Order: sequence, then C-alpha cells, then structure tokens
Amino acid sequence: MVSNRMKLAMGAAGLVGLCATLAMAQPPAAPPAGAPGAAPGAPGAAPARPRGPGLVMPDAPGGVKPTPDSPGMRQGSTNGVPNLVPKYEDVWATLDALPDALAAKPKKDRRVLVYSKPGGFVHSSIPLTAWTIKLMGEKNGGWQTDISFAQKDITAANLAKYDVLVLNNTTGAFLDDKDDAAGTEARKKALLDFVRSGHGLALFHAATDSYHTNANAPGGIKGTWPEWNKLAGGIFKWHWFYPQAIPVKLDDAKSPLNAGFNGKGFTVHEELYTFTMDSFSRKNVHVLTSIDYPKMSAEDKAKEDAATKRTDGDYAISWIHKEGQGRVYYSALGHSEHVLAMPAILKQWQAGIQYAAGDLAADDSPSAK
Repeated sequence: MVSNRMKLAMGAAGLVGLCATLAMAQPPAAPPAGAPGAAPGAPGAAPARPRGPGLVMPDAPGGVKPTPDSPGMRQGSTNGVPNLVPKYEDVWATLDALPDALAAKPKKDRRVLVYSKPGGFVHSSIPLTAWTIKLMGEKNGGWQTDISFAQKDITAANLAKYDVLVLNNTTGAFLDDKDDAAGTEARKKALLDFVRSGHGLALFHAATDSYHTNANAPGGIKGTWPEWNKLAGGIFKWHWFYPQAIPVKLDDAKSPLNAGFNGKGFTVHEELYTFTMDSFSRKNVHVLTSIDYPKMSAEDKAKEDAATKRTDGDYAISWIHKEGQGRVYYSALGHSEHVLAMPAILKQWQAGIQYAAGDLAADDSPSAK
C-alpha cells in the first residue's frame, strides 16, 4: 500500500515537472557574464548560496530564526533571476509543514480552482503556492484541486464546478484582455456572481495588487474596478522589502482560523503589503492578524513613504468577510517560498479555504462597528 507520505512525494514530483514546463514557457532572459544574475561559475558571478530550511517562526516546533545573511531567509531567486521552478528543498520543507488534520469536516466533496496567471508582476512563489494548496487539500481529504493559468477557465459555466476560487498572486488586471472587451466583462461578472451566490474566494499575497492605478498617477493610487477592490478588502500601496522582520499579533485569538498559532504572536521575515487608507477598514472586514506596529523600530517605520503612510498605524495581514451569500479569505503572506514551510501559516491557509468553502464556521463580522 502506498503511504500518504509517498503519495505526497509523488505529488511533489508532479509539482516540479509542471513548474519546469512553466519555466520553459516563460524563460527569464540570460544576464551577461559578470552581471548579478549571471550563472554560477560565470566570470564575475556571485557564488551560489547554499540552501537552508526556510523556517523563520521561532515558536514553531523545530523552527529556527535565521540571521539576515542566513540561507533560510533568501528571496525566491538565484543570483537575481526569479526561480520559476521550486527548489527541491522548498518542496520537501513544504511537505513537512502541511497540516496533519483539517480544521473542520467537509460538508460534502469540495473542489477548488487555483487561478495562477498574474496580469502584472510574476512572483516566483506562484508554482509552489499552487501545488501547496493542491497537496494540502489531498492530504487530509479537504478538497480536490485544479490549477489554471488560462483566462478561459474563468467563466460562469466552469466556475459552477467549484466551491472555492483561489487567486494566487494574481497581480494587475488579471481578467482583462485588451482585444476582447466583452470577454473581459464576462469574466469579471462571472467572478462576482460566483462569490455572491454563495461560493468562496481565497486570496493570497499579491491578489490585492490588482485593478488600481500606480503611485505616480494623478491623484495617487486609486481602484479601477470598485466592486473588486471592495471584494478584496484593500488596495495595495507599498511594501517593506524582503526580508524585513515583521512582528505579528493575533487580532482574534479565538478564531478557528488562528488555532495554529496557539494564542501567540510571532515574527515573520516577508515582503509584507500595506493598503491605502480609503480601501482597507475594519468596518468592512474581520481582521485575523496584523502587524504589531508598536513593536516595530522607528527606523523600520520610517521606511514607509510619509506621503502615503497610514495615519492610524493599522496594518492588517489577514482577514475574512462575507460578500453577498459568499465568503472571502485573504492572507498578505506568500511573497517568498519560505513562508510555505511555516506550519502555523499553512494551518491558517487551510482553515481560510475551508471557511471560504462554507465548512468552517467563524465570526466574520466587521472588527469595527
């Protein structure tokens, strides 16, 4: 009989194979010899860095807290070139971090669609995130997963097959086709109708970096699709640069989505997103975790542009809320692969997807009245 561990290992092999195909379809340009992105061993190239475990949560069993130069705190790139293929050690670290049990028993067989085609910046963590969600669902029987990189899969007919739509680092105008205005509007309507009719939406990291103007536009950062901006819960405006140390507090320690943290805050090294004052409000969402802002140093606080800095010191990281008859979960974590080796984070992600599916009951009333 094939063990669960072996099944997951076989899934990991499929992960690397699929991502290798993706990498071949989108090869990064080769840098000149001696450039920061030159291949290891090329004249002037930096030596290849050793790979570490990627664990940064001190409170996690067996976790380690790397120093700024530790290989466990690397960006998802090699000598400046994005890693479109996950490193084997990232895959195995993620397998070791997968939750051992579901947060709730599914009410029926669930299907999840992980849409992973960004319209803007492409995060190197996209392939690993997609397959982590797939393996996480399969391990404990929470859901079955399809992974898509094609806009043609965002239709009312296709979405009807699923309980939850996951948007995996979908930056920019990810549903738009400049040559097909009717198709663009149909996809937008299909997404909104899917959620509002009672289904679930789970958003990870850069999904909030979508449908907005840039900081240099007249009037600054503004949403360009108001219904989406409200649905997401916030519009990205700025981030600390990886590997910034971020102190995290639990805003709702009793929420079943936060059970994996055992009532304790933690520190994560991450490129963490922040949101515009007029887009994110606790009056609209139920906040699960946020930056423990008073614990940040004055030097780290000063890194944020004063012109767009939040005046309330409120920097949410994860939240949930109702949308019509449906449910939305968001986590700002997931820029770098090492986050997927943190067991407590994956427990929240799993619980967030189960909440979105309607299997996990949780207080999703706005945090502020």
